[in-house]
Amino acid sequence: MFIQTEATPNPATLKFLPGRVVLPEGTFEARDAAAAARSPLAQRLFDVPGVSGVYFGHDFISVTKAEGENEWPQVKPALLGAIMEHFQSGAPVLSEGTATGDDDGEEFYDAADHDTVVTIKDLLETRVRPAVASDGGDITFRGYKEGVVYLEMKGACSGCPSSTATLRNGVQNLFRHFLPEVREVQAV
Repeated sequence: MFIQTEATPNPATLKFLPGRVVLPEGTFEARDAAAAARSPLAQRLFDVPGVSGVYFGHDFISVTKAEGENEWPQVKPALLGAIMEHFQSGAPVLSEGTATGDDDGEEFYDAADHDTVVTIKDLLETRVRPAVASDGGDITFRGYKEGVVYLEMKGACSGCPSSTATLRNGVQNLFRHFLPEVREVQAV
């Protein structure tokens, strides 16, 4: 098994490409060891000293290390080993009954804004999420109120120094182009 790695815009996060499907549907995020208990793979990754978060997409795994911990050259071999051992063991990525996270969290918006929200979600799905996934993260809709779109950043995007610029210069401008009623985009 050959696992490729890619740097992400977030220096604290590294993207691992195991060359196979990680999650056939949805996503999974664990920001601490307690949340990792829902995934045998996440548990293995959190056993590596310094890991502070994991995120699973369709064909990638993003791992975030805690600030001030060992540098990537020290952490990366242990993570590669944990990923390889997991896939060779045949264990599931998620424990039985664990839901994936595409629909986690409550959405909020006024019923009168339904058409605007449908367009926002379509733009997210077709134009934004694929680009963000290529960087090892995800972005999901959380709400819309009075011209403000509320989005949640996940994986490599969560805590990334450039995520604010991505929201302001990329996503916000895209939404404004198609939806003049959008004034601002904010991360939740």
